[in-house]
Amino acid sequence: MDDAKSDENGPTIRRKRKDFNPRSYQMRVLEVALQRNTIAVLDTGTGKTMIAVMLMKEIGRRLKESGERVFIIFLAPTVILVNQQYEVIRDYTDFDVAEYYGATGTGYWSAESWRKEVSNREIVVMTPQILLDALRHAFLTLDMVCLMILDECHRACGDHPYTRIMKEFYHRSKCKPSVFGMTASPISKRGASSSSGCQEQISKLEMILDSEVYTVEDRSELEKYSPSATLVNRYYDAYKFNNEKLKTKLHSSFEKIDDTLVSLQKSPSNKFKDTNEILEASKKSLSCYHAKILYCIDNLGLICATEAAKVCIENIHALYATEEFEFSKKSLKLYLCYLEEVLLSIEEILPQGYYELINTECGSQELTRRGYISPKLDALVHTFRSFGSSEEVLCLIFVERIITAKVIERFMKKDNNLSHFSISYLTGGSSSKDCLTPKVQRSTLELFRAGKVNLLFTTDVAEEGIHVPNCSWVIRFDVPKTLCSFVQSRGRARRSNSYYVLMLERGNVEQRDQLFDIMLSEYYVQKFASCRDNITSFSDLPSEGKYSYRVDSTGATVTADSSVSLIHKYCEKLPKDRYFTPKPFFDIVAKDGLYECTLVLPPNAAFQRLVGPLSDSRNLAKQLVSLEACKKLHLLGVLSDHLLPFVEDPMETNYAGSDNYTSGAGTTKRKELHGMTNVCALSGSWAHRPDNVTLNAYGLSFVCDQEGENYSGFILLIESTLDDDVASAEIELFLIPDKTVYTFVSPCGKIQLDKEQVEKAKLFQEFFFNGIFGRLFRRSRCGVQREFLFREGHKILWSSFNMYLLLPLKPSQLSHANTNINWAVIDACSSVVEYLRSIYSLDGEYCPGSSSTALNSTGTLSEEMIHLANKPLNIWCLKDSVVLSIHTGRIYSVLDVIYDSTPESSFAEMSDEKPTSFASFADYYYQKYNIALQHPGQPLLLLKQSHNPHNLLFAKSKYKDGSTGERILVEKEQVHARIPPELLVHIDMSVDILKSFYLLPSVMHRLESLMLASQLRLDIGCSDNNTNISSSLILEAITTLRCCENFSLERLELLGDSVLKYVMGCNLFLKYPKKHEGQLSDHRSRAVCNSTLHKLGTSRGLQGYIRDSAFDPRRWVAPGQISLRPFPCNCGVDLMCVPMERRYITEDSSVVLGKPCDKGHRWMCSKTIADCVEALVGAYYVGGGLSAALSLMSWLGFNVTFTTKLVQDAKFSASHLPYFLKKNDIEELESKLNYRFSVKGLLLEAITHPSLQELGIDYCYQRFEFLGDSVLDLLITWHLFISYKNIDPGELTDMRSAAVSNVNFAQAAVRNNFHHHLQHGSGILLDQITEYVKSSLEYDGNEDVLLPLSTHKAPKVLGDIMESIAGAIFIDADLNLDMVWQIFKPLLSPIITPDKLVLPPWRELIELCSHLGFFINTQCKTGEEVVAEISVQLGDDLLIAHGHDKNRKGAKAKAALHILRDLEKKGISHTHNVHERMQKADISSDLSCNLISNLGPSPDYSFAENNCLLDDYSRQKQRVNLSLKMEKGGSRTALFQLCKIFQWPMPKFEFTERRFRTPIIIDGVATPNFNSFTSAITLHIPNSKVVTLLGEDRTDKNAAKDSAALAMLLKLQQLGVCVLEKL
Repeated sequence: MDDAKSDENGPTIRRKRKDFNPRSYQMRVLEVALQRNTIAVLDTGTGKTMIAVMLMKEIGRRLKESGERVFIIFLAPTVILVNQQYEVIRDYTDFDVAEYYGATGTGYWSAESWRKEVSNREIVVMTPQILLDALRHAFLTLDMVCLMILDECHRACGDHPYTRIMKEFYHRSKCKPSVFGMTASPISKRGASSSSGCQEQISKLEMILDSEVYTVEDRSELEKYSPSATLVNRYYDAYKFNNEKLKTKLHSSFEKIDDTLVSLQKSPSNKFKDTNEILEASKKSLSCYHAKILYCIDNLGLICATEAAKVCIENIHALYATEEFEFSKKSLKLYLCYLEEVLLSIEEILPQGYYELINTECGSQELTRRGYISPKLDALVHTFRSFGSSEEVLCLIFVERIITAKVIERFMKKDNNLSHFSISYLTGGSSSKDCLTPKVQRSTLELFRAGKVNLLFTTDVAEEGIHVPNCSWVIRFDVPKTLCSFVQSRGRARRSNSYYVLMLERGNVEQRDQLFDIMLSEYYVQKFASCRDNITSFSDLPSEGKYSYRVDSTGATVTADSSVSLIHKYCEKLPKDRYFTPKPFFDIVAKDGLYECTLVLPPNAAFQRLVGPLSDSRNLAKQLVSLEACKKLHLLGVLSDHLLPFVEDPMETNYAGSDNYTSGAGTTKRKELHGMTNVCALSGSWAHRPDNVTLNAYGLSFVCDQEGENYSGFILLIESTLDDDVASAEIELFLIPDKTVYTFVSPCGKIQLDKEQVEKAKLFQEFFFNGIFGRLFRRSRCGVQREFLFREGHKILWSSFNMYLLLPLKPSQLSHANTNINWAVIDACSSVVEYLRSIYSLDGEYCPGSSSTALNSTGTLSEEMIHLANKPLNIWCLKDSVVLSIHTGRIYSVLDVIYDSTPESSFAEMSDEKPTSFASFADYYYQKYNIALQHPGQPLLLLKQSHNPHNLLFAKSKYKDGSTGERILVEKEQVHARIPPELLVHIDMSVDILKSFYLLPSVMHRLESLMLASQLRLDIGCSDNNTNISSSLILEAITTLRCCENFSLERLELLGDSVLKYVMGCNLFLKYPKKHEGQLSDHRSRAVCNSTLHKLGTSRGLQGYIRDSAFDPRRWVAPGQISLRPFPCNCGVDLMCVPMERRYITEDSSVVLGKPCDKGHRWMCSKTIADCVEALVGAYYVGGGLSAALSLMSWLGFNVTFTTKLVQDAKFSASHLPYFLKKNDIEELESKLNYRFSVKGLLLEAITHPSLQELGIDYCYQRFEFLGDSVLDLLITWHLFISYKNIDPGELTDMRSAAVSNVNFAQAAVRNNFHHHLQHGSGILLDQITEYVKSSLEYDGNEDVLLPLSTHKAPKVLGDIMESIAGAIFIDADLNLDMVWQIFKPLLSPIITPDKLVLPPWRELIELCSHLGFFINTQCKTGEEVVAEISVQLGDDLLIAHGHDKNRKGAKAKAALHILRDLEKKGISHTHNVHERMQKADISSDLSCNLISNLGPSPDYSFAENNCLLDDYSRQKQRVNLSLKMEKGGSRTALFQLCKIFQWPMPKFEFTERRFRTPIIIDGVATPNFNSFTSAITLHIPNSKVVTLLGEDRTDKNAAKDSAALAMLLKLQQLGVCVLEKL
């Protein structure tokens, strides 16, 4: 049967369950355990865990049969045992099992997390502390548990978590689970060498666990399956070598360093508690190091003492590398001084080459004789040598101290006689530097189990429960002190014929007595456990409920015992910095034989002081005041109902989404399907009514910036009235090359049209928009019958959602007083339509001579007259006339008459030099259209054809080369048509009108967008402030970068982010005066996070207004125009609005964003909605100030209010702060600020660091820092926003980040000498401020020094006080932002400017290399300090630089700085190459369809035959296996990956384009495309050659790139550089 293991991110994995044949004694223990709570006392290796497995399986079976839920808890005291027991249960049962320990993150789980986690689990294996915490916080209850198993249950004594679980919860539970304990010895303490002592300990264990001890009486069966190891006593002589002289010398060195530390403590400069604590800790550490050295000298010998000194030195070097504070480093240097002196003193005694003696046959004996190693160590060496050369030996050596394990391991590794053994050590996981991490512990143990480590020195961490079945030797280097230690360590020898060696000193009576007591205790345990007369009375257990507090709503409890740790946990959650760690202080005083404790909490706590009740002991007094504090914190709402500090503040909020709101909202990864809001202003029904209509008229006039370019004015007729700013909009249209047309919209009142005029106007619009941008014939003319769009009886349906007229105006007639529509042109259009109806048959084919207006072929005209299809026209009137081809229905403008070409001329010139079957133009029209020309002698007309609308809203002039200024994109070559005149219908209208038609799609798109913005403004509300917000500003706020416009929401988003931060920060500061800075920051973050903004935006339908794709003029249609590019809806949504359901949400990266279907549905990045909310807030702030922004936020759903009362309350509270500064100090600071405070307490609070807590100060600057951060962020952002209107939004963001950075504020604080006024109680802080100020003074005026990378980084406190002072002034000035800026602008000057902006070196290097196509290789090595190596391959030059710092970030920054300087010497800098942040690579296909690359000279595509350099290169490098996906982009991805591996510069691509008049054929396959692209690829292989190859023809640029990249990959494979694996 398989065991299911559930994987959260993947399918369920089934495991093969292992089989197990139980032994008879295991079945007997199982039977007892099924009847009552049992403590199974069995030797190590007898299979206690398998008994527990059988018990779980049987109880589980019974519960499942009765329909009850199975939930079993298995407790193991160590992480290693949890892992081990979890694997056994998983392998031998079908239950759903999970394991929990500290590293699994359970300490951060909420009640809901616990509920979800255990809801489907049947067995959970965990450490007892995890369960105890979960029970205390009421995340779990024992009522839900059916069985609780305790491994190594002898630990249930004292205050062990086992004991607390049983006393606090089990014995008070109404529905108790069954209990099964497992141990090799129920005796864990000394004092069991008598029958009564043994019985007392066992009885107490039984009473705590509510269980009875049971053991197997018949030892013979146990010996059969778990034979005892053979006990061997290994004796050694006492170590009597006299080292007193050396010890005296070392003690003198110790006293000298200790006296130095004492003198530092007594020095006047050491007046701060933190530095005094460091010195006290230093004295203890020094004493500890000294004791380790002396212990090794006395017990192991001088050689091991030298190893101990080296171990200590290594530990100090590791500490030094990570230490941030100079004061602490000074102490570490003193340690090093002492230890180096110790090492030198000992090595002076030892002879040179003393380790060489070890490797001789009698070397250890000689070293023992001289006193260099102890006889005990010599005996161990001989024991190891007695193992011979067998590599199958697995030996555990138990030692008492960690230092012993480490130094003996080192000593043994230097003995060549033991070189065939692998030696290691295993120690516990405490915080000591000598200890190993849990990960290293597990790894070492696995190596030992696998036989890859033979000799393992270990402390008691390996005594309990560790399963090593092949362990053949256990050596007790230090004698066990308890029966439990003896039994457990002996049980590690699991292999048959194993040995348990006790190392004993000859004549040591104390050791003899100790071992005798252990043996006697073991006898009594076996006797008492198997032959007990009296059953323990479990009612004798003392009550644990006397001092406790319980939350009735959840059942969470805190006892006097656990209350102290809860208070510490609460303080840990308070805001902290590097110089202040919030922690409680307990002041205990004696009163009349009793004790009273006063608890003092940090100044940012919910309260600061509490006096506890009188108690019998100091410890109880401390516990009781902590218990009272826990009660108070819970009643104040600071502790949750589960008695935990709130991770998120419990303040009420209407901002964040509900619990069931879909996760991931507001992120870039998530994509959502949304609809588009209809433009109400364009809706109407008048076109469907057969009567007169009155419409609002808006004139469109066009002015070109180039002389002689004229465009006819048009008039827009709609049913709705536009807002004034929309009705008077100005629009720039950008035409290539460098041509701009300015469009001016003006209101022209109302205009009335009769029924006939409406029909003619509709026909005019339908005819020209379909004739120019669409088709006048439906279906293909090749093999399928055509239909003339305006055939008799056919009507085009106009949509009610898109109903307006665009009509031409007579020249110079655009004015409000006289709007004169050019009806003559409209009538001419009607005449043309009637003519076309007459010449086209029902099947849409041209019927020459069918119209009465068509000229007879025999008619004669003068030489200056030309036969057109509908009339003759003077040849001099043809130029710039508008015509329509009767065979295609296309509309053209006439450029010229081609006098030297007639229909009888050769057709070869039209065939792109391809073979043609047409002899002449006449032959072409006859064969292709079945038209026999009547006037073959007339000259051909040269026509301008352009039947695609263009996006004219995009300023293509932006795309210029940053260095040369030349345009990267140029105008496409004009393609002209040559058509016989008799096939053209003359339209009596000016070519200026036709030219204006090409402007109208872009104009109307912009007007529609402005109307949509105006509509959103109306939805938001019509307050007084709202009317000041222009539609263009709102349009900017709802336009994303993907639209490729001259504007986007990014600048407003940046401002809106600051406005939201300011408003929420100010609101929270005033509304919650008792909340500390951490709570306020958390709440503000949640209130303005993207998830919240997304929810608020979607609840208001903002997603429908967002413009998220570039204008596609080919899909734009005017009323009456039939789309040539329909995009049918396959979204599964009938309505325009898409519901917020999971099926319309995806994380699929292949989803196309922004492209709407015909119903207006489009996929949108979830973060875009949040960004739009911020941008709208920014727009309203720009247009209407703070009041307008507040109105918008209220509409969105933010509940914020600024009242005078709240400000006055804040002032009143500050006015009552205890005043400990001199009046002159405050006045001096006020003079520097040039501001006088009305409430001095505000300034006092703003300059007080929380480290002053020890002086009884219960306030600090942190809340003002929170407020001032918001205030300065807004003021600086606004300053940059209005000062630099034309810079890239990304650069503006960088400038803002630099201006509001802590470094910038810290420099301002030092410039203005504010640091002198900081009130604090930290010597470390004073030391760092002093060093930083000194560094700043050295930097002042020296621009070659990079201050941010200096050794002395800016203490955050300096930046904090700038913000806190700003916050204090803001409150004192009654929230006057202008006043704060008036004061702070000169303080912060010079404020960052674009030319002074300096990016962090690492980021600057990444951007520069990304722009240039260079790969960066980075390697970091960690030692006493981090060394970062960065290399950049620059053509044939490899640049390498190194950086040194105490952390990776700093080291990489310094190395990057060196690389940047080397690049600058070569003329390559970030300013020259990356400063132009245009989106050149993001030109969308709809914009680039009319643009071609300016390639310049054609590249040389040859590849030299002499490839010796490249061959040499391939031989030097190992071949790389590359996976090549044969899909779009696959070959480029593989080539880029190869370049990254070899650190080659990125390849470069260049294009050539060819255009044809007929569809092209590629690889023998006909395509619908008329253009082909060929890409050349150039790859610079460093120190080898530049390779240039040519790809194959393709129909688009990306496919051409793929072809070229594939050609390069194949060539590199041919040369042995790589091996391609096609997928």
